[in-house]
Amino acid sequence: MKSVAPLQGLWRHADFMRVWSAAGISAVGSQVTLLALPLTAILVLHASAFEVAAISTAVTLPNVLGIAAGVWLDRVRRRSVMIGADFGRAAVLASVPVAYAFGVINLPQLYAVALVSGALNVAFEIASQAYLPAIVRREELIEANVKLQGATVAAQGVGPSIGGALVTLVTAPVAILADAVSFLVSGLLIGSISNRYESGTSPVPPATTTRSELREGVRYVFSEPYLRPLLLSHSLANLALGLLWAIMIVYAVRVLELSAATIGAILSLGHLGGFAGAVFARRIAQRAGVGRVVVASFFLFGPAALLLALATSQTAIVFVGLGWILQGVARSLYAVSATSVRQALVPDRLQARTSGVVATTGTSAFPLGTLVGGGLAAAFGLREAMVVAAIVSFLPFVPVVLSPVRSLREVPNHSG
Repeated sequence: MKSVAPLQGLWRHADFMRVWSAAGISAVGSQVTLLALPLTAILVLHASAFEVAAISTAVTLPNVLGIAAGVWLDRVRRRSVMIGADFGRAAVLASVPVAYAFGVINLPQLYAVALVSGALNVAFEIASQAYLPAIVRREELIEANVKLQGATVAAQGVGPSIGGALVTLVTAPVAILADAVSFLVSGLLIGSISNRYESGTSPVPPATTTRSELREGVRYVFSEPYLRPLLLSHSLANLALGLLWAIMIVYAVRVLELSAATIGAILSLGHLGGFAGAVFARRIAQRAGVGRVVVASFFLFGPAALLLALATSQTAIVFVGLGWILQGVARSLYAVSATSVRQALVPDRLQARTSGVVATTGTSAFPLGTLVGGGLAAAFGLREAMVVAAIVSFLPFVPVVLSPVRSLREVPNHSG
């Protein structure tokens, strides 16, 4: 039986506030690396567009192991995994500035760092999404996800500017050290959370096999009329984002002729949309219905990507800024509404497995997109690849608008 803090508002929920603080602090550092890692390849190692895209592929490729990770995470204490993943990411990322200081940094190392940190990202994300419903009640899930998304987006808003400034002041490889420190702090915060929430975790029955647990998680997601279209839309959105992000930094530097500091400032400006989406998501869901918010969030990816594709060196700041604001709104609305629906529908014993299914069959579309995006840029050019990304970005809303999801008024209560 899980232990949940009394219903008194999440700002007074000490352990949730530790999770909230850890999410915000690590998000600041991650935004620095999101900018500094590809810029290390571009500015220090003079990598090609395809080589830079391969870094994004390596970061997200471990999502294909999401289902297997979910099975394992339904058997162990999720908080311990979150702490280990934080400390592991800190160590791996710290290797970049160390290698740079000794003059031995190279592309294979960047790929290895991206791959290992990506694997730890998967473990942390699945564990944290499965852990949240153990800390807060079902009726608090939207509020909890709103607050977590708000902290993350606020951090993302300042992160790129900090990253751009650090790259300018201390070089791209050294800037990554800020992310390593952020993960150390996050791990310490999560380590200070009470362990009572998983005190009732029961061992896996001897007759249960890994294969049967895998099948159970997959069957649950694909047989549920709300989860199935959410997964398909999630997959298409990640495919589009992969196409886009694979070449975004190279496109900004070489086509739009933007500096690292300017790119960081634009990305920070764009996160204002994400912050607005996080702040108002709950109120919008109450008035318009959770289902309509989900549909709207997926639709906004299209216009956002189109603005990025149409930008020129003269209009870059306005077009990229507006595009990033729209995409921030879309991602925040989705993160709050769709994630809350999934967490509410899934029984606690299947939380990690269903998150793993989403990672493997949904989020793993991102590395596929990065590979295709890098290939398109190499074969046809950066501008042409961005246009393809914009076209694909109009597809994600189709599965949910044709499903029962669009009619949801509030978060359902089907979990047991």
